Amino acid sequence: MEENRGVRGLLGLLGHPLGHSFSVAYFREKFSDFPQRGLVYRNFDFEDLADGIRQLRGCGLLRGFNVTIPYKKRVMAYLDGISDEAAAIGAVNTVAVEASTGRWIGHNTDTLGFWESLQDFLQGQPVRRDAKALVLGNGGASQAVQYALARHGISYDLACRPEHAPCAGCGSLRPFAPQRVLPYASLSEDMFRDEIFLIVNTTSLGMHPCVDEAPRIPYEGLGVSHYAFDLVYNPAETLFLRRCREQGANVRNGLDMLYRQADAAWRIWASSSL
Repeated sequence: MEENRGVRGLLGLLGHPLGHSFSVAYFREKFSDFPQRGLVYRNFDFEDLADGIRQLRGCGLLRGFNVTIPYKKRVMAYLDGISDEAAAIGAVNTVAVEASTGRWIGHNTDTLGFWESLQDFLQGQPVRRDAKALVLGNGGASQAVQYALARHGISYDLACRPEHAPCAGCGSLRPFAPQRVLPYASLSEDMFRDEIFLIVNTTSLGMHPCVDEAPRIPYEGLGVSHYAFDLVYNPAETLFLRRCREQGANVRNGLDMLYRQADAAWRIWASSSL
């Protein structure tokens, strides 16, 4: 990889594709507020993960990186260590290169970012004891959301395509597991009205540039008592959020979560890598 003169530390975002990401702009602004100089944040857009890891391993200036779709699970096979929470979640979104040993250690800050943003979104609204959340999708970001909900006592169902459903008798989230794993076709308006108060989209549907896509759920079952949270932040209002808002639901995109998880990643890098 190219190593520029004057750069004393390299950070970045690993994923593919990365045209939707705001991370580079956010960290460049963040660096201007800190005394550290010579830090660079780049996109590590690798279509082939193994080749990308090889290039990153060969970069002596690397101090850490964030991980986004589709590599939050797959990157774990290339790490030297994983935090207990990331291991329980089964996904990594932050990697720190230990300054003293050079070991790559995986962490997950999505859980913290999601939970803090969700708390702000709900603003202390009372939740019925029998009400539950519905998580859409079962990728790496979904597992962080599931972990946060379960750790804080919010029961949830999981909706995903059959090929993405957890295997029976396995799954890193145990005992943080959904009450039910449902195909999208089984979701009904009555289920939304009677059981669900929170819907979290963890899929990439609707993300730039494919802005005309949205999860296939019975939006007609939503109303003013529902909260719709989309982890996608580009565009600011996805088709999923627009359809929820048109039914009266409260909506929030993933930008606040992005900032919160990024700040948590910075704290990890600052304590172990910089």
